[in-house]
Amino acid sequence: MSKKPNRKASALNVYSNLVARHKNKRDARSRRKAEYLASLPKNPVKRFLYRLRPKELARFWFSREGLKTFLKLLAVGAVILAIFVAALFAYYRKELDTIRPDEIASRVQSTVTKYYDRNDVLLWEDKGEGNYKVVVEGSEIAQVMKDATVSIEDKDFYNHPGVSFTGIVRAGINNLFGSGNTQGASTLTQQLIKQIFFQEESEQNRLSISRKIKEAILALEVERMYNKDQILTLYLNEVPYGGRRNGVESAAQTYFGKSAKDLNIAEAALLASIPQNPSYYDPYTLTPDGASDLIERQQYVIDQMVEQGYITQDQATEAKAFAILDTVKPEIAATENIKAPHFVLAARESLEAEFGKKLVREGGLTVKTTLDYRIQQIAEQAVIDNEQYIRGNGSDNTAVTSVDVPTGQVLSMVGSLGFNIPGYGQKNAATSTLEPGSSIKPFIYSNLFKQREGVNYGAGSQLLDENIDRYYCLGTPAPCHLANFDNGYQGTMSVRKALGNSRNPPAVEAMMITGPDSAIETARSAGDKSYCEGAASFTLSSAIGGGCSVSPVEHANSYATLARQGVYKPVAYILEVKNSQGQVIKQWKDESENVLDPQITYIISDILSDPGARNPALGSLNTPGRGAVISGVKTATKTGTTDNAKDSWMMSYSPRMAAGVWVGRHDGSWNGLVASNQGTGRVINDLMSRAHKEVFAADGTWKEGDWFTRPSGVQNVNVNGTNDLFPSWYSKPKNADGEKVMFDTVSKKKATNCTPERAKYEITVTTFDNPLTGKSEKRAPDGYDPNADDDVHKCDDVKPSVTITTDPVGNPADKKFKITATITQGTHPLSFYEVKVDDQLINSQSISAPGSYSTEHTFTSSGSKSITVTVYDTAKYDGSSTKSLNVATTTSGSTPTLPLGRRRG
Repeated sequence: MSKKPNRKASALNVYSNLVARHKNKRDARSRRKAEYLASLPKNPVKRFLYRLRPKELARFWFSREGLKTFLKLLAVGAVILAIFVAALFAYYRKELDTIRPDEIASRVQSTVTKYYDRNDVLLWEDKGEGNYKVVVEGSEIAQVMKDATVSIEDKDFYNHPGVSFTGIVRAGINNLFGSGNTQGASTLTQQLIKQIFFQEESEQNRLSISRKIKEAILALEVERMYNKDQILTLYLNEVPYGGRRNGVESAAQTYFGKSAKDLNIAEAALLASIPQNPSYYDPYTLTPDGASDLIERQQYVIDQMVEQGYITQDQATEAKAFAILDTVKPEIAATENIKAPHFVLAARESLEAEFGKKLVREGGLTVKTTLDYRIQQIAEQAVIDNEQYIRGNGSDNTAVTSVDVPTGQVLSMVGSLGFNIPGYGQKNAATSTLEPGSSIKPFIYSNLFKQREGVNYGAGSQLLDENIDRYYCLGTPAPCHLANFDNGYQGTMSVRKALGNSRNPPAVEAMMITGPDSAIETARSAGDKSYCEGAASFTLSSAIGGGCSVSPVEHANSYATLARQGVYKPVAYILEVKNSQGQVIKQWKDESENVLDPQITYIISDILSDPGARNPALGSLNTPGRGAVISGVKTATKTGTTDNAKDSWMMSYSPRMAAGVWVGRHDGSWNGLVASNQGTGRVINDLMSRAHKEVFAADGTWKEGDWFTRPSGVQNVNVNGTNDLFPSWYSKPKNADGEKVMFDTVSKKKATNCTPERAKYEITVTTFDNPLTGKSEKRAPDGYDPNADDDVHKCDDVKPSVTITTDPVGNPADKKFKITATITQGTHPLSFYEVKVDDQLINSQSISAPGSYSTEHTFTSSGSKSITVTVYDTAKYDGSSTKSLNVATTTSGSTPTLPLGRRRG
């Protein structure tokens, strides 16, 4: 029987064998090492040099021991490198914390400030004075533009983490052996970093190692925070495309007149070519060589797009054949295509005063202005349509402004006869200071109507239209003379007539009553802030708009204060401003101040809207279509003319809008002719009529018949037999009704026993405390003198006389007769005569000399007819003669004059 094997003993034997074998191997290695060391030179130096022999080095490094040593060194190197990179990253990261790459998108913003009207009509894109860009979303950029950019700038863009080591190697090889169409070592991400964070650094700094390290770190950070499409969109919105144009949208709009989303392959390839050298490839400054090089690079971009699979060869062939440079649009001026240029530039100036020029011109703001482009177009067309009337008196410039009454916001502005007129067209007359002439008078009278101690005034109060040079010219070097537009005076008249007819002495008298300081302050508080600005003292000429100036836009707003029933609101150009991030940084707010009692403004408006009060002064302007009367739109109107008709104004307002038109010469010189009221009136008529009927009526903010509500307190008072408006604080003086006095209408003095009945006219004479003299005086309206007797008529005056003869003409059956009046002159010159048949007037004719005057008349029936001839002279004496004529029986010859008992006169 066989014996069972001892398993435990077998296992021990195997283990023992393995140990022995390992020991033998180890011993063998130790022995070989000892033998090798024993073979080396004993001298340490010789031994070291011996071991550096190539054969010895190769023997070591290709041995197991050498491999272990290499792996150990590699591990230690990796640890050291990791520590070094981490330390480097930490060192530069401190500095980069202030850059905040997570906010890179907020730095890529439009620099173009856009101006809109109140209804979102784009008025202008202000591209500033430096580089400009318009930022768009990625969806607003054509895919071919993205592909062209990636293909030429960074073909591995979608595969690297922000830094491309293969790109660095490839760039080095291309620079060494390439054809010149190089690709930079920087990725698109690094170029974006460069453009945003390091653009202003010097060339030396940009090439430094530390800058390159910062770029790489930031690129890695940006790639971690944004996806590839976001980075590419940011790049395309930031990169320069020649000249002042940054961003693909700016370039596409400028060069091709289209949005970046509509670019074709040829256009996209051309734009993608420019960033390599923007100044050299700028399409507007290309040299012949530059043009050739740009086309060569564009075609290289197209080849790269084919090679990288973005387009087909057929598409490339078609794109290369496209004459791309021939489609580049001409460069335009900064203000080309600007709408409402004078207004927009005035609005920009107001923003620059608040926010500074850099932010306004380069901050990419979105500005919603107060302008209503519908009304602006009406104003511009009114100037175009009436240019012949504007120029009709030698003027060559105009300013038209309109203001929204409820808010004080400017609705339209025309600053010259034409923005493109050489020399002065771009200067804004609407914001320049000009003498307002008589258009300042409503504020002088508004001040007069204010409540004060003593005598108060209203529309029916009496002032004196007379020569007041002794007061007006006091202290003024000769010559000095205060005249009216007609070079005459009309004596005592109501404020209604004085203001309506724009008489000068009453306005000066009104200022003398209240004092110049008070009157000027009222004008300024209403909105004419610059009126008499800088004057050490005010002269009486400022009552009629002389010697002081105001801007048309201010003046229009001061009239809007009258329309607001005495509430002042500042002139406004801006409704809202948003910064490039869409945040609202400015918004219009209502700032109101009560400066005039509504009773005062209502009375002023009633006077200025009264055709009867203004008819003698305005004449044809007081007819529909000429400015003062607008068919279907009730308005208040005031004209203004300075000395020598240098400036002509017409101001007009309704409860909805106030407007003003100025006409004159751009250099302020005298135009040599008469006032251009035809120009101002026609422009005002067109503007006010169309704005109300076409815009405000459509908006529902105005309807025909709208007018001011009469404030409580305004009272009707009968003064001098005339009923008129007065404020509640007016108390009728005891002597206000005066006494009835008979006047002579020829001499305008009190009638005497010698005054003929026909020349007599009864008028109420009042006793008036003259503020100019401080004395009590008798006054009568309309230029009548209550202090003198009729000196035209004498009791022994001879009156004119007349005799009548009649003669048939032709066949008696035709009943046609010639009536001859033989007229004799009396003491005074003859004026006219009348012929009546049976009290029916058949002829009236002016005459200046005695003699025989004939009238032919055909009777329609037979029988006895009564013929009367009356002659009148300039003193209103008359002489009359009547005769009977039997048409059926009288055939020829003369008829004796009537007996004396039948004569009159």
